[in-house]
Amino acid sequence: MPIPAALTRNLALPVIGAPMFIVSTPALVIAQCRAGIVGAFPALNARAPATLAGWLAQIGAALAAAPRAAPYAVNLIVHASNPRLGEDLAVCAAQRVPLVITSLGAPCEVVPRVHDWGGLVFHDVTGVRHAEKALAAGVDGLILVCAGAGGHAGALSPFALVAEIRRFYAGPLALAGAIASGAGILAAQAMGADFAYLGTRFIAAAEANASPAYQQAVVAATARDIVYTPYFTGVHGNYLAQSIAAAGLDPARLPERPRTPLDLAAAVADTGKAWRDIWGAGQGVGSIDAVAPVAVLVGRLRDEYLAARARLCAAPAATEEN
Repeated sequence: MPIPAALTRNLALPVIGAPMFIVSTPALVIAQCRAGIVGAFPALNARAPATLAGWLAQIGAALAAAPRAAPYAVNLIVHASNPRLGEDLAVCAAQRVPLVITSLGAPCEVVPRVHDWGGLVFHDVTGVRHAEKALAAGVDGLILVCAGAGGHAGALSPFALVAEIRRFYAGPLALAGAIASGAGILAAQAMGADFAYLGTRFIAAAEANASPAYQQAVVAATARDIVYTPYFTGVHGNYLAQSIAAAGLDPARLPERPRTPLDLAAAVADTGKAWRDIWGAGQGVGSIDAVAPVAVLVGRLRDEYLAARARLCAAPAATEEN
């Protein structure tokens, strides 16, 4: 199936910048879109629907002044514990947000509303069952959040999940899971995805709303420093071991069961350890070696992508004799 033209406009790379709680704000989104990738942020990063409206107006004005900018997206949590969903959706409707990314729940009520204003809906999934439910709800694309992705993530290999989804779905597909280089973006396409979904790479962006300590921890970390646990939010996620230790916990001895069920209302009201002090990051941290502006990072990713494609084209092709 063709990718909607609204998503491919002015793309320098087939990349969606993953929305990151606290880290993604208008400054990061605008920089990503201007650099030629889809920028995205969670609606809950804006502390109230009125703030969200202001953020969307700011993004819209900035991108209107940059005619070669890529489109942007807003992430809506559709879980029942999000008390702002209705208000935030109304704000998105007023601003005619081009792409809505839905997470942690069934998007049945959101899809027709977004389609009413001509927007698209992509839904986060970690397995086949959730993908089937999202497609039944009428979403326009899927985001496969696989093993190694930062923040809330699944446990399946991208090789396995992409192959299984492509057996019954030919539409737009984004892939998340330890992708932090141009070669990784090309690999996602080779596996059958249309977009790579990059979050952790942009924690180390100059425009990110991340503390210098958080950014330097990402730069210094390797994949072995990532801890996969449901302890902090009730949903399995990947976190930097350094931040867990700094909070007085033993990263190797966290309880197996979640401490509390998912409660987004509490998370929004009090950005405590689970969000501010415990730092999410994906297993792709080992590819990150410096903090730099988004334009520089996207330029590097594009150079790496083209170099990887050139290497692939120069490699010996398989033959019947082989």
